[in-house]
Amino acid sequence: MEPITLKLPGDNDFFTEEAYKVLRTNLMFCGQDVRVIAVTSCNENDGKTTVALHIAKSFAELDKRVLLIDTDMRKSVMAGRNTNAQQHSGLSEVLTGMCPVSECLYPVLNTKMHILFAGQYPPNPVELLNGKYFAALIAECRKVYDYIILDTPPLGQVIDAAVVAEKCDGAVMVLGNSKVHYRLAQDVVDQIKKSGCKMLGVIRNNRKQANKKYYYRKYYHHNSRSSSK
Repeated sequence: MEPITLKLPGDNDFFTEEAYKVLRTNLMFCGQDVRVIAVTSCNENDGKTTVALHIAKSFAELDKRVLLIDTDMRKSVMAGRNTNAQQHSGLSEVLTGMCPVSECLYPVLNTKMHILFAGQYPPNPVELLNGKYFAALIAECRKVYDYIILDTPPLGQVIDAAVVAEKCDGAVMVLGNSKVHYRLAQDVVDQIKKSGCKMLGVIRNNRKQANKKYYYRKYYHHNSRSSSK
């Protein structure tokens, strides 16, 4: 399969790249057993997918073997918006047995990173994510990749992310809207914890720094600070 290229906001921007290096370092300090990480948010348009792709890309820049799985089988636009991939089968085809996973892994140019897109929208995404085949897929991918990043639907709207988090070592929540209600954010954190997944922290997206002319786009709060209330 021909390698694909990524199209990400903030690429080649020094401050954005530095922010993701800080985030990458913080995730690595969560422990060597934290290798499968779910990325979710409260609402749509929080920049969750962009953050997930940047995290995966940042790990790949360390010459790590990285897999990005798009688990949003409801309305993902990752393939068309963030890559130059053309026709693409993905997770839904793999989980329904329509296509082997080996034929759905898209290599990213000049990296050891692969992307498994969401594929066609199935009528039963939660059932597929909660089934034995998804669990088996994650278990097999653990044997091959150093890090697996899972982009999930917003947990503030649908339960899919909590189902995915069950199979993960940790989860982070992206907040892109400064007016998000505290109770909604806390509910998302609670749902992740109820799944048995470790809440790693919160990524604040598009935060403007005082007395700066640029946006320090992403920063990270560790779990001990972000979810203690």
